[in-house]
Amino acid sequence: MKTHNLGYPRIGSNRELKKACENYWSGNLSVEELISTGRNISEHNWKQQRDAGIELIPSNDFSYYDQILDMSLTVGAIPKRYNEIAVNKSNNELDLYFAMARGYQKNGLDITAMEMTKWFDTNYHYIVPEFYKNQEFKLFSNKISNEFAGAKQLGITTKPVIIGLVSYLLLGKEKEEGFDKLDLVKNLLPVYIDILKGLKDQGAEWIQFDEPFLALDINQKAKEAYVQVYTALRKEFPQLKIMIATYFEGLKDNLNLATALPVCALHIDLVRCPEQLDEVLDAVPDTLSISLGLIDGRNIWKNDLEQSLEFIKRAVGKIGTDRILVAPSCSLLHSPCDLDLETNDKTLSPEIKQWLAFAKQKISEVLLLKASATGVLNADDVIQLEENKTAAQSRKTSALIHNEQVKQRVNAITKQDAERENPFPVRKIAQQTVLGLPLFPTTTIGSFPQTAEVRSWRAKFKKGDITAVEYDTLLKEETEKAIRWQEEIGIDVLVHGEFERNDMVEYFGEQLDGFSFTKNGWVQSYGSRCVKPPIIYGDVYRPTPMTVYWSAYAQSLTTSLVKGMLTGPVTVLQWSFVRNDQPRSVTCNQIALAIRDEVTDLEKAGIKIIQIDEPAIREGLPLRNTDWQDYLKWAINAFKISSSGVKDQTQIHTHMCYSEFNDIIQNIADMDADVITIECSRSQMELLDAFANFNYPNEIGPGVYDIHSPRVPSKEEMIQLLEKAKSVIPAEQLWVNPDCGLKTRHWDETKKALIAMVEAARELQNVCV
Repeated sequence: MKTHNLGYPRIGSNRELKKACENYWSGNLSVEELISTGRNISEHNWKQQRDAGIELIPSNDFSYYDQILDMSLTVGAIPKRYNEIAVNKSNNELDLYFAMARGYQKNGLDITAMEMTKWFDTNYHYIVPEFYKNQEFKLFSNKISNEFAGAKQLGITTKPVIIGLVSYLLLGKEKEEGFDKLDLVKNLLPVYIDILKGLKDQGAEWIQFDEPFLALDINQKAKEAYVQVYTALRKEFPQLKIMIATYFEGLKDNLNLATALPVCALHIDLVRCPEQLDEVLDAVPDTLSISLGLIDGRNIWKNDLEQSLEFIKRAVGKIGTDRILVAPSCSLLHSPCDLDLETNDKTLSPEIKQWLAFAKQKISEVLLLKASATGVLNADDVIQLEENKTAAQSRKTSALIHNEQVKQRVNAITKQDAERENPFPVRKIAQQTVLGLPLFPTTTIGSFPQTAEVRSWRAKFKKGDITAVEYDTLLKEETEKAIRWQEEIGIDVLVHGEFERNDMVEYFGEQLDGFSFTKNGWVQSYGSRCVKPPIIYGDVYRPTPMTVYWSAYAQSLTTSLVKGMLTGPVTVLQWSFVRNDQPRSVTCNQIALAIRDEVTDLEKAGIKIIQIDEPAIREGLPLRNTDWQDYLKWAINAFKISSSGVKDQTQIHTHMCYSEFNDIIQNIADMDADVITIECSRSQMELLDAFANFNYPNEIGPGVYDIHSPRVPSKEEMIQLLEKAKSVIPAEQLWVNPDCGLKTRHWDETKKALIAMVEAARELQNVCV
């Protein structure tokens, strides 16, 4: 029996990578210093796993931005618009890499970034590969072999982790018509062979190919591609031990395909799909080992060791000890680094902390499972086993978790609670009368840049260096500046800027009962963007209003409309570490009722437009089509519960970003938000096609500039995007806004972009009047 890991967090225990990348982008760090930071993180991760006792340690799980972008650079899938950067000798490989991720606007060049979207049903974002008919590939970057060599210098022979060829192609987009991206298998396969040749020559023994699409619905062509690719790799490299890793779902109808592929080991996710174990064990040939994904790589609860040991026992009884590998369910990229860093009992109570395991602790759980399963236990193992049992019992009986009033309120939810008083056409007339908005009304998604100064105020307040009154005064001054600036440039619907908020989920979680927090529980969302998900450990309710104070204050400063800004129940659920002792739908309804209370209080305070952000609706969609309707039923209903307690005159907005909507457009319409704002600029308004083909009835704000890139689009570029939008959506339904919130941007670029945005909207208004 072997232990292995599929991947480790790459941001560093103290977010060293985030800080290094941002300093490099701002010109305050050399490329040598950035590379050194990356090397230090990788070496720390390798040594930590080696010292713990993991036998197959991953390499190439580190990335400066995104592992799929890494692969695009590795195989030379570099869009032609970056040629001038690639051939400029003053640029290094990382400059090209970051330009692909973030766009490029200097030295007379103005190049858009590659598209970004969600990694399956997680809050991680990947950079979408771009594919063209008859595209040629070549080995462009040696990152994979360089990392393997770096670990070997430390005496560690790693298991390189590579996105599988078929999954890589399926993750990308055809950027021209007339071909299927899977037609590129034959062009890409020689590059994968070159990669493996280099690794074999360096002494690699195991190779892990991540093929998550084997756990999804795939067509016959994709199935044939899997056979073609792995048959070719086995023929070329009979001596290499190739492992295929699947995760986030079960193999189901792809079971026979996956178990018949000519590889040495198959990894299955027994956290997401425990019921697949017996079917897999019945199907595996004698030549195939099975990696049991038993430790939850996506949540922070301690493993139920007794249940996991029962899985191992069943597997051993069927195929023997030697063909079993024990591992987390997926890469630990989605877990915080180290629970030992949580030393503040006020932030995370000891009672809740004993129920948790972060990446470092999950590695220990993998080893403990092997020791227990093989009967080779030392004194520390015995202590850990007892601690696990004690923690599990504590969590079952804790008075912290259950609130009968909350449970009763959820049970009393009726169909009427999820319906507005009148349908949208009636509401629209009432809202036009009250709001008096022009054609192409302008707004932003909510947040404005949180400068170092604003963040320092929050830090000083938390440390007690400034009083609550002083902190409140500083935030009010910053809010008023934001309101006055928006008035000055002529934005139609203002926002207060959210300077009091740390994160769009954490801020609400801090004010809701049933949530707990960490000080260092960071995970990567995209690039240098890290989030610190709250922990939902118990029943959720709202003790007091959460946003009314700041929204009402901002509205008191102006006669213009100011939006109230909230995060929706599904997004709060998705972007938290959620309790696993009750259905997610129940927890979501608890959150929905708390948000509903906030919405009605905002309306009473005179806020006429209220935005309930739901960027995670699409993200939460199950990976198998057969499971969609159950999820969509409770998720859409939870949003409607949160938004339906107001009068017709109150306009409800929602926001979604980096999602494909074609297959759930009816469900988006069922949400019945008066206005939806969506990300559209990176896809050049492609996402609007779904709304146009469906004849979407409500109002819509397609984002006209990409806030995840530092480049500032011109007024003309935004007009062009709005003209595209106007060609498929009636002008009277269109709003004008950025793709997403502006919290992570700088004020100089934000001001230039928003001024251009308002000018673009005014120009279209003049044309249409």
